[in-house]
Amino acid sequence: MKTLQIVPAMEQGGVERGVVEVNRALVASGWENVVVSAGGRLVSQIESDGGRHVALDVKSKNPLTYFFRAAKLRRLLENEKPDVVCVHSRVPAWLFLWANRRLGIRWISFAHGANSVSRYSKVMTYGDITVTPSRYIADYLKENYGLDDSKIRVIPRAIDRGRFDAERLDRDFMAAKRSEWAIDGRKVVMGVGRITQLKGYDILIKAVHHANAKSADCPFKLVIVGEAEKLRKDVEIGLRDLVRGLSAEDQVVFAGNQQKIAECLSLADIVVSSNTRKPEAFGRSMAEALSMGKPVVAKAFGGALDIVEDGVNGALVPADTPSGEAEVRAFAAAILRVSTMKFGDIRAAALEKFSFDRMIESSKRVYLELA
Repeated sequence: MKTLQIVPAMEQGGVERGVVEVNRALVASGWENVVVSAGGRLVSQIESDGGRHVALDVKSKNPLTYFFRAAKLRRLLENEKPDVVCVHSRVPAWLFLWANRRLGIRWISFAHGANSVSRYSKVMTYGDITVTPSRYIADYLKENYGLDDSKIRVIPRAIDRGRFDAERLDRDFMAAKRSEWAIDGRKVVMGVGRITQLKGYDILIKAVHHANAKSADCPFKLVIVGEAEKLRKDVEIGLRDLVRGLSAEDQVVFAGNQQKIAECLSLADIVVSSNTRKPEAFGRSMAEALSMGKPVVAKAFGGALDIVEDGVNGALVPADTPSGEAEVRAFAAAILRVSTMKFGDIRAAALEKFSFDRMIESSKRVYLELA
């Protein structure tokens, strides 16, 4: 069985980490897996795990180069002859549609998010099968595009038990980061994911600052794991300006991209998904945090509702909380509440719910439906 995955780039993010994990599992099963992307820091992981990577610009939205790039993709498909193609974003999907016109390769569209409703976004419903990470996204596609339920497969993203294992962590890395981030004696609040407007890091920064103002000894320190893309550095600059404006330099660390996410999460006391403008489709970082036994704070909408149970493994901020300062106060209150709560075995419950083996077997069954 030969699969070919098309993803814009292999830099960072939950989708990209998912491609890495699926590649590893498929290769271990004896399948051949090829990843096509514009490149990035995760390419070496694909190759070291036994997959192949082919560099092709399937990321650019430049219409002037569309047909040139689609033709290159068609030649690649003709040479590789995959049994199934898996497409992970809108630009690659449009390129693949043209490249596949005369080839007739069956394909799966992976709808990872609730993109704006448009003809451009509708392409993620054109696959022979559409895979979504949550019932929320499945319902979104049905309501907005009339996608038939028979074409949808809901496969929650999963946690690699071996990777997120407290016994296998790099202790030297953790010690170095503990010193670099100056977090000894602090309660670490962590946000994980690339820095964009949608991540709501401005709300999170203000919330941690507010929580510290409500405490006697400013116990909380925010660590943001992730960075802005090269063309979106203005968002990160704005956040740094916000920190300086609050005189909160001792309360916030911009940690940049990190490869060892499990180790980073293990250094946290609370992990926060601060998306307030647009729901997470699933929220991989939330599930991964739970797998490391860390409680999660999130807004009660979208994929968070499949992951966080208020009072059981974290806290949910009401979905109808007004935007602005009300959200800041609500997230601060949730952080303060979770910091004093006692939880059960968060890790065991998360590993059972988000079984990696179950996800891989479900994925393989979908691939075989089309082979």
